[in-house]
Parts: sequence; C-alpha cells; structure tokens
Amino acid sequence: MASCLVLPAIPSKFQKPKHSSSIAKITCSSLTTQSQFAKQELLSLIADEDRGLKTQRNPTKLAAIVKAVDALADLSGADTATTGSSLSATWRLLWTTEKEQLFIIEKAFLFGTRAGDVLQVIDVENKLLNNVITFPPDGVFFVRSDIEIASRQRVDFKFTSAVLRGKNWEIPLPPFGQGW
Repeated sequence: MASCLVLPAIPSKFQKPKHSSSIAKITCSSLTTQSQFAKQELLSLIADEDRGLKTQRNPTKLAAIVKAVDALADLSGADTATTGSSLSATWRLLWTTEKEQLFIIEKAFLFGTRAGDVLQVIDVENKLLNNVITFPPDGVFFVRSDIEIASRQRVDFKFTSAVLRGKNWEIPLPPFGQGW
C-alpha cells in the first residue's frame, strides 16, 4: 500500500475576491511530487558516473550528488522508518562512494571479465544482508552479513562470510567490516 504525505494548501498570492461569493484560488504542493522531482534530479546526476567510479575523480560532481541525496532525505522527513519490511528486497546499486565495492568494480578486468549487476539483498525478518557483485558469465563476489535494527532509521550490519567464485573455482575470503 502506497503512502502519500500532502502539505497543506497555501495560497500562492492573496487576492481579495471581486465578489463576496468568490473563493480565492490556491496552489497546492505535494511532498510526493517534490520527492519525485528530487529523485529524478539525483538519478540524472548519477546517470553517467559509472556507479561512482567517475565521481571519485570529480569533487564538484560528488558535492552535487551528496547535496541531491541530502535534499531527498530531507523530503522524507525524520519520522520516516527505514527499517520496516519494505526494506526487504533485492536492491540494485546505481551509485556508491564505498571504496571496496568501487575497487572490485574497477578491477574486474583482472579476472578476465567486467562487473555485472551489483546487488544488495536485505531480509529484515531474518536479519540478513547479502552484497553481491556479479562477473558475467559465471563469476560472483558474495558477502553475507547479519543485521540488527538499531533504531527506526538505522540498521547495523556485520560481515560474516565472503567468497569469490568463478565457473570452476571458489576462494573463501575473510569477512571484514561492520557499520550502518
């Protein structure tokens, strides 16, 4: 079920009605419309950034993207829960500043391939988070994590296992890292 938060209608310009029975026209701004605009602005900014690889070398673009992320977060409001069941899904990475992921994406050629989809699979109920970087046609870097709900807007994670797999090989790696 979709939710919509609508701001109260505010007259854009007060005009005294010509007739006592006239009703002043008002304009209404929807937070949903503002959020959609902010989302499109963000998607436009990251569209040509190669998931964040180009952004690393462009501080001006990085600042613009961070500003757009902050603007979208501000529209969501402090009361927005980010730990509910709607978080449980498979999410495709479009952009990141996370250095390890960017390193793996950039260096995929060392394994004779390129990075494919970069996914995050979240299961709030079972307290699991998996990061997946695919290397077509047969490879994958897979990191498993446990998650803990810290607050309505924060999920803590701790990596528990990692593996790099190819068509006929597998290298277990020590998991390292935790955060929120």
